[in-house]
Amino acid sequence: MGHTEARLPVIQFAGAAGVLDLGWGHPDPALLPVDGWAAATAATLRTAGWTALTYGYATGPGPLLEWLAVHIGSLDGRAPDPAELFVTAGTSQGIDMVCALLTRPGDVVLVDAPTYHLALRILANRDVELRAAPMDGAGIDPAATVELIARLQRTGRRAPMLYTVPTFNNPSGASVPPERRRDLVTALAGTTTIVEDDTYRELAYDGPAPPSLWSAADGGVVRLGSFSKTVGPGLRLGYLTAEASFVRRLATRGYVDSGGCLNHTTAMVLTEFGTSGGYARHVAGLREAYRERRDALADGLRAHAPELMFDVPAGGWFLWLRAPEGLVNGHGVALLAGECFYVDGGGRDRLRASFSMYGVDDLREAARRLGLAIKDMHADQGLGHPE
Repeated sequence: MGHTEARLPVIQFAGAAGVLDLGWGHPDPALLPVDGWAAATAATLRTAGWTALTYGYATGPGPLLEWLAVHIGSLDGRAPDPAELFVTAGTSQGIDMVCALLTRPGDVVLVDAPTYHLALRILANRDVELRAAPMDGAGIDPAATVELIARLQRTGRRAPMLYTVPTFNNPSGASVPPERRRDLVTALAGTTTIVEDDTYRELAYDGPAPPSLWSAADGGVVRLGSFSKTVGPGLRLGYLTAEASFVRRLATRGYVDSGGCLNHTTAMVLTEFGTSGGYARHVAGLREAYRERRDALADGLRAHAPELMFDVPAGGWFLWLRAPEGLVNGHGVALLAGECFYVDGGGRDRLRASFSMYGVDDLREAARRLGLAIKDMHADQGLGHPE
């Protein structure tokens, strides 16, 4: 008799049976544009032929750069010139590539707090020291950050890069006010390059997102965008906007020179998806779906778990909960502990809850289960459940 080989995994996340896992920032499979992407792929191969499958132009295929320039201009404070655009293999790869260009081992990289937890791992892989930038209620404090950089320089340390998620922050959902954005880029101009993770800009539910730091700056900001949240993370496709001189430096890196555009075939398909109008229709539907899911989770938590305090974000995928310490998993629901979003030990009373992966009914059920978990915590502590 033969034996059956175990199948190797196909996707990153496979949930536990019966658990509503709100800790993962993944899209709902039902919202991925499988048919639209298949049609765009077929149209690309039919019209572009072999040019879609060969080595691509270093900064990205020209038609995509042209579409992106117009598209970004419709979303942000200004449109980039195509020479200010570089197509990446997603935001994570963009973070790594930019950090490699800006830093050397032993440098200090400043980050906001809280910030995207996996970016911290990407940056740490470059053998830099991560430090939290000084924060206040509006975000990164420009004057205090300048002083911190000056103190580091007086001790012979370099702080060439600041990483921040100022629009629909992951995990907090907060957005830095426009005036603070202008103050920050002015304060750091000529001192430290700001690397702006702008992944969630197009997922704005209550009006347009505020202008990016990049659009408010006269150089000194590298802004990272992504199609992982608007189309699908499996594309591993994104872009950055930066000064043309910085883009040229990226384009001449050996990694790029050895193969051209970092994700050429997918970039060509995205060109078709964008120029055909399919992208705009899809993202408009996403906004409606995610707005509904955000509201379902928020309303459910208010009804069943009023102890979990939070602000309703105007965009993105997450609620940032202030919660009793120790509440992470229970009653078939899971959240992500807040400590992983800090480099300085913060976040012990915080939890991130994603509303992106489940439908409205499941999110309401997750809120109900969280209410039961809190009730059990109080019973175990002999406190009773608050009225």
